[in-house]
Amino acid sequence: MAQQCRGRLPRGLIIHSDQGVQYASGRFRNELQKHYCLQSMSRRGNCYDNAKSESFFSTLKMECVYRTSYCTRADARNDIFEWMESLYNLKRRHSALAYRSPIDFELMSN
Repeated sequence: MAQQCRGRLPRGLIIHSDQGVQYASGRFRNELQKHYCLQSMSRRGNCYDNAKSESFFSTLKMECVYRTSYCTRADARNDIFEWMESLYNLKRRHSALAYRSPIDFELMSN
């Protein structure tokens, strides 16, 4: 989805995930390899390996998923995409960015 929405992914892009079966599957790993992405998977029982990823998924669940009852997977996919692209990636303030939104942080860097 990232490749479809954002265009060509940079070589060596690191994809962080937990040990979920979907991330360990051959199909997912082949897709990463096809796009020259590296996989970073946390060790079992150690959420600190990918703390930023774990934090993101916790925020996603608390601010989006747990507040909604979805009738279909498509409804869930659309709602989560909308939350990520219109709020989380653009407007939400991130502690790792000195409590600035990603857009504000990028504008400061330029």
